[in-house]
Amino acid sequence: MSRFMSRRFDDLEAYVPGEQPRDMQYVKLNTNESPFPPSPAVFAAVNEEEVSRLNLYPDPEGLLLRQKLSKLYGVGVENIFLANGSDELLNFFFMAFCDAHRPVAFPDISYGFYPVYAGLYNLPYTQIPLREGFRLSYQDYCHIDSSVVIANPNAPTGRAIPPEEIEEIVRTNPRHVVLIDEAYIDFGGESCLPLIHRYSNLIVCQTFSKFRSLAGGRLGYAMGHPELIADLNKIKYSTNSYNINRLTLTAAAAAIDSNDYYVQNSRIIQENRAYTVAALERLGFETVPSLANFIFTRCPAIPGGTLYEKLRAKGVLVRHWTKPAIADYLRITIGSREQMDVLIQRTAEILRGE
Repeated sequence: MSRFMSRRFDDLEAYVPGEQPRDMQYVKLNTNESPFPPSPAVFAAVNEEEVSRLNLYPDPEGLLLRQKLSKLYGVGVENIFLANGSDELLNFFFMAFCDAHRPVAFPDISYGFYPVYAGLYNLPYTQIPLREGFRLSYQDYCHIDSSVVIANPNAPTGRAIPPEEIEEIVRTNPRHVVLIDEAYIDFGGESCLPLIHRYSNLIVCQTFSKFRSLAGGRLGYAMGHPELIADLNKIKYSTNSYNINRLTLTAAAAAIDSNDYYVQNSRIIQENRAYTVAALERLGFETVPSLANFIFTRCPAIPGGTLYEKLRAKGVLVRHWTKPAIADYLRITIGSREQMDVLIQRTAEILRGE
């Protein structure tokens, strides 16, 4: 840190994103990207004519895309907010709905950006421990008189809780906003989106990065009561009014129009997830039940950090954390069948001492 940076950031621990390697070609299973390209409709939409319009600012309201999302999800256009990736949306949530008098709570093992944002804005926050088996107990969040952020399915564990349990969290904290981060909902989970019609303090956050193969496009969206959406827009128009670029808006609209393509890809990922879990179990692994496009798994025969390093040396990237409670686990993105076969083969070689 330079001598010019504000001292209020002295204790801030920044988020560390997954490795984007440049030294060699890897089977890349470390950042939960889709193994599939965007739909053919996206390729057709992001064309020379669209590129020629890059001299013009994008629509700050993203109205066409919001209209398409409105039709897909059965909510009003006024219920939808667009952000530069769901990370920007999370940033706006912590900025808008949490302060010295409105603390925030989230799981102790979850998306690493939650404590970073709380630290960035010097917010009082509570990290609630997961129960045995990395289970989230909804009772731990009821009547806590706090804003709440929950990833469902959770990352990095892949576990999910049902909408009726989320409803209890929302219902019992009526003076605070509850954000449910559904980045991985389209791989077998059940969305709590219908609850936004009954509760004015719920925000449901989703993304185009995983299910819709647009991680590089950076687009997230929130759905909630119009008053909450207006609050988020107030923050957006006070920071960066043109937060979504023209090509991303175009690509995302085309992706919505080809939803069946992504649904089919999700089915393949779910099949590959079951295939990989079974293959790793035959090698002695223990895997947490997952409803995401990744698995959280360990092998009692080898420490997680050691397996991570050995896989990396063999050209396979996965994600590992040194936090003691999860240091023996690896988070492995579910890719194509060919990618998963390479992972399984390299893992077997390592366990044989090769």
